[in-house]
Amino acid sequence: MDQQDVSPETLAAQGLGEADPVSGGLAPTGRAASTPGHLHPRPGSRVLYWGVRKWLAEFALTWGLDVEFTDTGDLAAVAAAIRPGRTRLLWVETPANPMWEITDLAAVCDLAHAAGVRVAVDNTVATPVLTRPFEFGADLVVHSATKYLNGHGDVLAGAVLAARRDPFWERIRSWRRNAGAMPGPFEAWLLQRGMRTLFLRVHRASQTAHQIATRFHGHPALTAVLYPGLPDHPGHAIAARQMNGGFGGMLSIRVAGGAGPARDVLAAVRVFKRATSLGGVESLIEHRRGSEGPSSPVPDDLLRLSVGIEAPGDLIADLEAALDKGVPR
Repeated sequence: MDQQDVSPETLAAQGLGEADPVSGGLAPTGRAASTPGHLHPRPGSRVLYWGVRKWLAEFALTWGLDVEFTDTGDLAAVAAAIRPGRTRLLWVETPANPMWEITDLAAVCDLAHAAGVRVAVDNTVATPVLTRPFEFGADLVVHSATKYLNGHGDVLAGAVLAARRDPFWERIRSWRRNAGAMPGPFEAWLLQRGMRTLFLRVHRASQTAHQIATRFHGHPALTAVLYPGLPDHPGHAIAARQMNGGFGGMLSIRVAGGAGPARDVLAAVRVFKRATSLGGVESLIEHRRGSEGPSSPVPDDLLRLSVGIEAPGDLIADLEAALDKGVPR
């Protein structure tokens, strides 16, 4: 795998080449992969990965970009946020980390394209195994390859793909090349190694996450289980339409009693590992508000779970024991 450009054949072999023709490139981190697409004024998802939101707040605005966060699950809100002749790019993340809200990709792409706006989709959580945004009209697809594509927690990398080769894509390639935003050959090799098991890992994680969500839905120690695979999730019908083969390996739980019991549950787990990343072979849990800081919009009773490939019964028993210990009843 070339460390500068990923061939369409390699991407397609791993399910990344969602369109033909497709152009792709690697970057040293997911943040670096997303940066070139951000260099244009646009609205973006209201709920999205904290690293992107933080970058937008701290850097993009100082560069003169006009950024507006909106609920991309609300088509009327998206339409109101688009300013004809000025908005260049709509950034969408679905499922949206860490509340796992769902955006109807086909609908927002139609709406944006009617106004002459490109659509970029962060597909890190769904992965190309479950969702292929180009099939719904996306112009760009971005992955934090550190997560599911690598899957082993030993690479920092990002990937950005375009549905077509055009001047916009060439500007992105030029920015990446001139900024030095490219991984080394060893990182590219490690990423290729991880991608060999991508489908196996994603399907296993999705199946187990669904079992966990179903088991703890309605649990007395929880006020909510957030997972698009649950029938009562607000975005379930859309997710079922655009996610093929599962609803992903990520879910969140909201612990009764607030931040204190949530942290007690976090301290009581034994099989889940307390860590911030996601998409690896090991199951992780974290108090998301604590990781993001006081300005985070995430509820302080929320724990985010990244489900790995361990035995489902072990993970369920671990979480059950932690809830029994951490939440007074």
